[in-house]
Amino acid sequence: MKKKTLSKREIKDINEKISKYGFQFGKKEFAELAEDEKHKFLKADKALFFYVDGEWVPSLKALLSGRVGLKKVTVDMGAVKFVVNGADIMRPGIVEIEDNISENEIVEIADVDNKKPLAVGRALFGSPEMKEKKEGKAVKNLHFIGDDIWQA
Repeated sequence: MKKKTLSKREIKDINEKISKYGFQFGKKEFAELAEDEKHKFLKADKALFFYVDGEWVPSLKALLSGRVGLKKVTVDMGAVKFVVNGADIMRPGIVEIEDNISENEIVEIADVDNKKPLAVGRALFGSPEMKEKKEGKAVKNLHFIGDDIWQA
């Protein structure tokens, strides 16, 4: 894995891109850009953001740290094994959809019992359309517990 320590100017530029998630690297915080064959990461002591579809997206570790908050889609316990194996989130497995989710917005996928994040995904529909749907894919799974990004 290639790693590069980020300069203050690079951190400032990245902070502008990730500020929509309520996260900022501190002025004295160590930050690096790491890259492997498949992924590009922003790391402090762990992979906090990954690069996908032309944008930086918060990782599960960023969500679990409490430094980032995303709108949430909650799935039933029957869907958990599929989500943590990388499957997209299907509408029948969703039990709760937070209001004001926009189409293509990055969302947290959590389980109904523990309310802990299982995955990070991209909403394929806004909240109203997602609530109306009865079947089909609702959220594209971008990152889940145990995947390459989690291991980074």
